Amino acid sequence: MPKSNGERYCTRYKLKKTIRERGLSPVSRAIQSFSEGQRVHIDIDPSVQKGMPNPRYQGKTGKVLSQRGRAYILEVREGNANKQVIVLPQHLKPQKY
Repeated sequence: MPKSNGERYCTRYKLKKTIRERGLSPVSRAIQSFSEGQRVHIDIDPSVQKGMPNPRYQGKTGKVLSQRGRAYILEVREGNANKQVIVLPQHLKPQKY
């Protein structure tokens, strides 16, 4: 029988909160907004499964291309290719300069 590779495959430690962070995330992370061209960090919140990008993008930085509903379309560099990732704002943090 073939091995099942689900959405959260090989993420036991990558998508784990510390003891003090457990529970729901604050609402301020869900209502934050970003403008086009702004650079953001992808920081996956494991308590929100909807709008979660693939775990290979955890810790990457991307540029906001546009907005689609409540989600944002990001351009992320993956090796030599530029990928477009659709992410909800709960999984994003603004880059500080």
